[in-house]
Amino acid sequence: MTFELVLVLAAGLFSIGLFGALSQQSIVMIMMGIELMIGGIIVAAAAFWHFLAPAADGQVVIVGAVVAMAVEMAMGFAVTTAIYRARQVDMTDMAEDLKG
Repeated sequence: MTFELVLVLAAGLFSIGLFGALSQQSIVMIMMGIELMIGGIIVAAAAFWHFLAPAADGQVVIVGAVVAMAVEMAMGFAVTTAIYRARQVDMTDMAEDLKG
């Protein structure tokens, strides 16, 4: 795979995630779109490190980013579950009164 092809893949992932995050009303679907966007960023960063500076340091940063992404998704699902259990709210329009 060439550098340009990997960047096109990363841009595609980011674009699909952006569309998903902006076009959905379900909290879970918005979180999935955000995860796709972060995945695209990670793919682009991995491509830059692989093609421009082939060292093992980039792998550590990528693994750290994937771990942070997993923790963010777990926390997001925990908050979404808590909101749903408390108020039976699963759409962003219905959660508007939670602004406080």
